[in-house]
Amino acid sequence: MHEMSLMRDLLEKINLITKANEGARPVAVTVKLGAMSHISAGHFREHFDEAIRGTPLEKVSLSVIVSEDLDDPRAQDILLESVELEEQEPESESRM
Repeated sequence: MHEMSLMRDLLEKINLITKANEGARPVAVTVKLGAMSHISAGHFREHFDEAIRGTPLEKVSLSVIVSEDLDDPRAQDILLESVELEEQEPESESRM
């Protein structure tokens, strides 16, 4: 159940970024797993894929960075490193 809560929080952050960027569609997400985050990259990916199935985020590509730095102050955290958004074409000006 803990993983479901993590995924819900992550998807909420991605959706907030999407809304802040005028609904631009996310195409790629990078997540960093701290050395003591207690979840493997494969296990994280499984839960992410399950969480986005059937949602507008279903086609998002996931990259996972695994830290091995036990002294990192964020070693227990799972961090959203980046969200790549689809480039939106500028609206053309209408001429009269």
